[in-house]
Amino acid sequence: MKWKLVYPKWRKLERQTAFHLPPHGPVVVAAEIPVEIDLEFVDDNVTDLRLDDAPDLVALSVMLTAQLPRAFEIADAYRARGVPVLAGGIAAMLHAAEVSGRVDSVFLGEVEGGRLRAVLADLRRGRLRPVYDFMHDPPPIELVGTARRGILERERYVYRGVRMLDLVHASRGCRFDCFPCCSAFLGGKTFRPRPIEKVVAEIESIDNERLFLVDNSLAQDARWEEELFRALVPLKRRWVSHPIEEDDRLLDLARQAGCWYVYQAIFDTSDVIRRRVRRYQDHGIAVEGTVILGTDDHDHDAIRRLVDFLLEIDLDLAEFTIMTPYAGSPLRARLEQEGRMLTRDPAEYTCDRVTFQPRRMTPLELREMYDYAWDTFYAEKPQELRMADLFLKVLQQKGAGGERG
Repeated sequence: MKWKLVYPKWRKLERQTAFHLPPHGPVVVAAEIPVEIDLEFVDDNVTDLRLDDAPDLVALSVMLTAQLPRAFEIADAYRARGVPVLAGGIAAMLHAAEVSGRVDSVFLGEVEGGRLRAVLADLRRGRLRPVYDFMHDPPPIELVGTARRGILERERYVYRGVRMLDLVHASRGCRFDCFPCCSAFLGGKTFRPRPIEKVVAEIESIDNERLFLVDNSLAQDARWEEELFRALVPLKRRWVSHPIEEDDRLLDLARQAGCWYVYQAIFDTSDVIRRRVRRYQDHGIAVEGTVILGTDDHDHDAIRRLVDFLLEIDLDLAEFTIMTPYAGSPLRARLEQEGRMLTRDPAEYTCDRVTFQPRRMTPLELREMYDYAWDTFYAEKPQELRMADLFLKVLQQKGAGGERG
């Protein structure tokens, strides 16, 4: 039996330097596909996708809302010829009702624990269930094993001769409930750390010196963070992550463990942000701000002050995005209640389009301020040069006797 696993393409964020990271969802799914299945994987973003073949099943791994239009195109093409289509991933969970009307079967939740064997058994009987619902029944975290990265075409994930980071997670779940995020809806607010030895084993299996720890946040449990960082020190990898606990001892340990830079959400000019960025940098950890534009207190002047603030605090990199009300987020619930949603078209949910009515600007004005933010922050040093600076720091640290400091 042959399955075809597809990661649909989408329109990337305007103004951001174009590159492709190896997708994480498909390699996690592939690790759980029964070994007797002949599996073909296609990343539609980097490889031409054939739609005229006839596998026994097409499985769509759909992470982003913006991938849904392409996912539906693919599903339509295969279903028209009688090929069954299964869809899963974050976007499938957030838009389950809509997706279920466009595919033969929707898989909701996490795949570990042999759950895909039920899909295989039903497929062999010719009776796929419309929904495999495990949304509120995550498997024991101990069952999460090493992702199957062998399905990736490595040469596709290189930017200007530099191999892109491999993605890995040390935990699932998030105890926070941040306003633009849908993590609580997807997996609840219970933090579920993987056994440290399994994280180490997975990282040791990855033939790449640079990694992205894709956990929602590492700042979940200080004791666990310390154990994780101590285990990472001897692996001598460089990695990026979402926020780390604001603790000098843990930040120093993170640097020793290979922390290269962190992604930090920024939407105001508060002393909290100023202190947090400085604290990371004082410990040798760079900061890329994921800068959200369009909050209710943002008008033209507020966004200008925010950009000036980012330059003043010497932020290493900035990725400007327009606040986007994703399904399942507290933000979406509030804007729905206030009648401020402008569109639910998934093609518009790329974080560079205005999909809601801003409180203190028109949609056009917010979009203009988005362009202003990119132009102003990168006026003296383009984004590519700032990225090159970060890579140069890594190479210099690697050359210093192999040390991480």
